[in-house]
Amino acid sequence: MSAREALESLTKDQLIELVEAYSKNLIALDGTWFQSIEGELGMDAAMHHDVAAWSRFTASEARRLKRFLGLAERPGLDGLEAALAFKLNTLSSRAETKWEDGALVYRVVECRVQVARARKGMDFHPCKSVGIVEYGGFARAIDDRIRCECLSCFPEISDRTCSCAWRFFLVDSGPFATIES
Repeated sequence: MSAREALESLTKDQLIELVEAYSKNLIALDGTWFQSIEGELGMDAAMHHDVAAWSRFTASEARRLKRFLGLAERPGLDGLEAALAFKLNTLSSRAETKWEDGALVYRVVECRVQVARARKGMDFHPCKSVGIVEYGGFARAIDDRIRCECLSCFPEISDRTCSCAWRFFLVDSGPFATIES
């Protein structure tokens, strides 16, 4: 039986369960390589490589989801909201979106990475710098007018009701539109 035939034999519920398992597996893989570098070379080196990896991965993830969802070239914040629902981290953690004053706020209510590190007695992952690259890059790959602002993320937590929170907004295409937020 081919892989495609095996997938076609599954029920919808089984496919959903499989996608969730794959998402968790990929986050676990990300964590194991990170912890390998962290253990051997320290947190600074691990963070350096984490930023490099996510800066490349997040754009390709966004492009694939954009194509899969059939989004327009510049789908705006509605397109971003649709893509965030299928983002790898969204599928493996508990996350939500909400609208505030014309901006889209994405909150990771319970982060699989931070829960795993706490369970192992490890310090929290200082993920703000990686999150800026990951979420900002993802949003710009969906629509180059979208910018991302960190509202709360370890080590700078301002919202204790979630693991992290990000605000997305549109900028006009003008001379300052490419300035990173």
